Amino acid sequence: MITEPAPTVRELLAFYLEAGVDCALAEEPVDRLAELDAPPPAPRVAAVEAPRPVAAPAVIRGEAAPAPDIAIASAREAARTAPTLEALRELMQNFEGCALKHTATRLVFADGNSQARIMFVGEAPGRDEDIEGLPFVGRSGKLLDLMIGAIGLNRTTAYITNVIPWRPPGNRTPTPQETQICLPFIQRHIELVNPDMLVTLGNPSTQTLLSTREGIMRTRGRWFDYDTGQRTIRALPTFHPAYLLRSPSYKRLAWQDLRAIAKVLAQGS
Repeated sequence: MITEPAPTVRELLAFYLEAGVDCALAEEPVDRLAELDAPPPAPRVAAVEAPRPVAAPAVIRGEAAPAPDIAIASAREAARTAPTLEALRELMQNFEGCALKHTATRLVFADGNSQARIMFVGEAPGRDEDIEGLPFVGRSGKLLDLMIGAIGLNRTTAYITNVIPWRPPGNRTPTPQETQICLPFIQRHIELVNPDMLVTLGNPSTQTLLSTREGIMRTRGRWFDYDTGQRTIRALPTFHPAYLLRSPSYKRLAWQDLRAIAKVLAQGS
C-alpha cells in the first residue's frame, strides 16, 4: 500500500482558504462537535508569572436558520414594514433567517448619499467590506470610485449597496436560496432610496434585480425598466469592478456604459 505524502503547510493553508477559513478567531483550535459532551475544563492555577491576556472568544453561532421558504416569507414581511432606511437597517441587523449573518463579521448596509439620483448595486461584500462594514472599499471599490469619478460622481453624489448584505464565507458565490432570502430587503432598499437611475454591477445583481437569465455580455449597456410598485426606474447593467480587475480589456465597454449614464444624468431624466 502506497501512502500519500503529508501535505505541506502551503498546501494546508491553500485548502483552508478555499474552504472559507481566512482568519483566526482564537489561538487554539476549538472542536465544536466535542463541546456538548465534554466536561467543563478544570480551572488552571496561575503560576508566579504574570497573567496572560485572554484569547479572543470564538464566534457564537446563532440557532439553526429556518427553512428557506419560511425565511423568504419572513424577509418579505419584515422588509415591507420598514418605513425608513434606518428602520430597514435595524430590521436587517436583527434578521435571523439568513445563515450568512452568522459567518460574517457585520452587516454591510450601504454607503453614499441616500438622496442621490443614481444607485449602484453589486452582489455581496468581500473581506475588506466585511471588516469595515461598508460596500466597495477594497480593490474593486477603489476602481469603482475611479469609474464614477470619471463621469463626475463620488460617494457624496451616488448611493452604493449590494444585493447580499453579509459576506459569504471565503467570498464564495451566494446560493440561490441566500439570494432569494435577501431579495426582499434590497427591493425595499431601492424603494426607499427611490433613485432616478439604477446601475446593476455584474451578472448576479443584474439577473436578480432585472429578472433576466441573459449574461452580462448581452445585458450590459442595455436599458431596462425596474418596477418598484410605485414607479418605474431606468436601469443599466454594467461590469462589476472586480471582473474588470481580472479582465481589463473590457474597461472600454464599461467606459461606454459610464458615458451612457452620464448622458442620461445630464439630461435630467
